[in-house]
Amino acid sequence: MLFYDKTALEMASQSIENKIISVINRKKHGTILFASDFADMGEQKTINKAFERITLSGKIIRLARGIYCKPKVDTEFGFGIIYPGVDDVAQAIAQRDKCRIVPTGDAALNKLGLSTQVPMNAVYFTDGTSRRIKIYNGRGILFKHVVPKRLDFKSELIMLVTFALQRLGQGNVSEEQLNRVKQLLANEPKERIVEDLKLVPGWIRSIILKAYE
Repeated sequence: MLFYDKTALEMASQSIENKIISVINRKKHGTILFASDFADMGEQKTINKAFERITLSGKIIRLARGIYCKPKVDTEFGFGIIYPGVDDVAQAIAQRDKCRIVPTGDAALNKLGLSTQVPMNAVYFTDGTSRRIKIYNGRGILFKHVVPKRLDFKSELIMLVTFALQRLGQGNVSEEQLNRVKQLLANEPKERIVEDLKLVPGWIRSIILKAYE
């Protein structure tokens, strides 16, 4: 009886693994996957074990606990597996959790091209839950809860510019960075940002308005 139960359990586990692989095979390379999304296939413990085995097979890579990716592989230049960007991982988590996020600090500077530095720990403001997630290669994502009003910008660009410049601080924005801000705002209609300016600190508002002159 014990042997039968063990065999039945192994067969059920194999069946779940095959179902997960079938789903993965239909996904594009670069797709981020969450073990929790497969909860309807069986017990989470069994699903987690299946993901561990599939990872060992090389079909997917592990990004963080319960988070995986069907990797892109560079064969042209021999770079091998290409990991998704930290921002891609953060955005996928936000989509799963149905919350808003926006990069702030060094992550915002990098996303806007105001800095070439890629932070090891990217910080995001969110209207969801505060938490820290360790991902691949020693990197991390920190979600910091803020009141939803802080994210109520009509223009995502103005919101990013605001949080990026706050990281630099008043008087610390270089001429090159000011030119980059002007370049970024060139395709953002001024009428779209008028309401957002009420949410922006005075010194940053001056920089934005000057960029439109």
